[in-house]
Amino acid sequence: MSDKFFFKGRKTPKPAYGESGYNTKRQTKLGTLQNPLTLTVTSTERLQQVQKLVDDNNLAANISVVTDGAEDIVELNGILNKPKAVTASEKINRNDPCTCGSGKKYKKCCG
Repeated sequence: MSDKFFFKGRKTPKPAYGESGYNTKRQTKLGTLQNPLTLTVTSTERLQQVQKLVDDNNLAANISVVTDGAEDIVELNGILNKPKAVTASEKINRNDPCTCGSGKKYKKCCG
């Protein structure tokens, strides 16, 4: 016979061992004391400029000066130029003037 005649209630599945509790595989945030940025600059003047940028944004970085190599501040640019969330403006109603500048109503022009 099947279980449906004798079972009362709903069976709840047991959670998997690794899917609950404290996340041990979480990565630390880049630019903190535990995971500082690794930057390379070409001169001491540039070192002062980059250090000011790091201090202004409350970040932690290990900056090294290499005179014969190329500058590498990709990690800093990635943190400073994060994309912002786009918020939609107010929805255009049908009887509002069209946004293209034709002077017609939106429903007659671009709608």
